[in-house]
Amino acid sequence: MNKRRIAFLLLISLMAGVMNLRAQEDKMRNDWPNLSRFREDNQKVGLPGKNENRVVFMGNSITEGWLRTDSGFFAGKPYINRGISGQTTPQMLIRFRADVIHLKPRVVVILAGTNDIAGNTGPSTLEMIEDNIASMSDLARQNRIRVVLSSVLPAYDFPWKPGLQPAGKIAALNAWIKKYAEENGFVYLDYYSALVDERKGLKKEYTEDGVHPNLAGYKVMEPLAENAIARAMKR
Repeated sequence: MNKRRIAFLLLISLMAGVMNLRAQEDKMRNDWPNLSRFREDNQKVGLPGKNENRVVFMGNSITEGWLRTDSGFFAGKPYINRGISGQTTPQMLIRFRADVIHLKPRVVVILAGTNDIAGNTGPSTLEMIEDNIASMSDLARQNRIRVVLSSVLPAYDFPWKPGLQPAGKIAALNAWIKKYAEENGFVYLDYYSALVDERKGLKKEYTEDGVHPNLAGYKVMEPLAENAIARAMKR
């Protein structure tokens, strides 16, 4: 391959990267919470059928990846996955009506906070995260949707933002989530205790990158989620 062709291919690759970056930036400017992501899917889903105990899973990449990694967990059940990779709690709060309330589930399972701690959409204090989780919970309760609040999964470090030392913040946020759930009659779903290692990170056998569960990790989470949903249904 001659030098001109190599240079041409490098230029094409660079232009494609720039165009992709601009597309992402346009998306953030024009649809920051990504309300368009599930708009058509939500219309297709429609309202629950008679005696359908619908459950919506609201979250980020950990929730989104669940469907891709172990789709069998959702198959044949009235479970709807509304996770979007990279999202923070303010983004989830904005789309909570469209992606949860309008679907009229019996239960919502909220798993959020990791990306806030990572600063994906800017600096965020624990109080800011707590306020957004509380607001989503309030919206659900006002619409007679039973709430399951999930612990944030352990993480020793974030590979896309190394050096933030998130473990302590995650533990503190989980302590607040547990207390808030107990005080408000919500179900607390403790993934953390089942997945954490001695460094307060995600156990190696349950992850490939230290943040996202692999199939073995989701297999640990699934019965915990089922139990929490069953408890919420009884309340």
